[in-house]
Amino acid sequence: MVNILASFIFFTRIPFWRLYQPSKEAFATVVEHWPLTGWLTGGIMAATLFCACHILPFPIAVILAVMVRLFVTGALHEDGLADFFDGFGGGTDRQRILTIMKDSHIGTYGVIALIFYFLLFVGILMSLPPMTAVFAILAADPLAKMFSAQIVNFMPYARREEEAKNKTIYRPVSFWGTISLALQGLLPSLPLMLLTDVTWWQAVLAPIFTVTFLFMLIWRKLHGYTGDCCGAVCLLAELSFYLVLSCSSIVICA
Repeated sequence: MVNILASFIFFTRIPFWRLYQPSKEAFATVVEHWPLTGWLTGGIMAATLFCACHILPFPIAVILAVMVRLFVTGALHEDGLADFFDGFGGGTDRQRILTIMKDSHIGTYGVIALIFYFLLFVGILMSLPPMTAVFAILAADPLAKMFSAQIVNFMPYARREEEAKNKTIYRPVSFWGTISLALQGLLPSLPLMLLTDVTWWQAVLAPIFTVTFLFMLIWRKLHGYTGDCCGAVCLLAELSFYLVLSCSSIVICA
């Protein structure tokens, strides 16, 4: 329970730390409970969309739901996405990429990445039927975090612990931890499978290919991961899920 609380404290801005302050060792396990954080952030976002679309035009409800998730997470993963594109877009070698990614200033590549990410994210959600969008949010957030969490098992941390932004290096996930991750990531998808007509399994394949490609790119460039890499992989995996889901919904509606 302490490790789960550490994950909520680490990945959200909700003041769970007022309940208990976990030890530093607990924060090394947060990736093992990352999808559970998706239950919370995805649940809040989905609930916001469900309530807002009954009183506001659907496009406004979508934007409001996205804003609420940004508020809950403190734009943690979006910051990682911007740093990732700045580093990989402007860096010519491993050390240069790491230096750019650690810089707190955002660059051209980061700005462009965020603009297109949010255009796609909001646009795709608007293209879905409202209830499908609600169930998709519940499924996509934990699912993307489940796949992205595997990065700690495939490669080491790219920096020394004292150079990490949060001064924490995530520990590899054990066999039983991997089983737990799978359950955390897949269970919220059940409503999407049972209560909608979309081809769910096709959407699940998209994050697998996205994560595989990004892992290969990160390994080739850095031979290790950073926190920014984790955030970028998570958001891009989630976006790929929505993109394929949107295509499936269009085909079904046609």
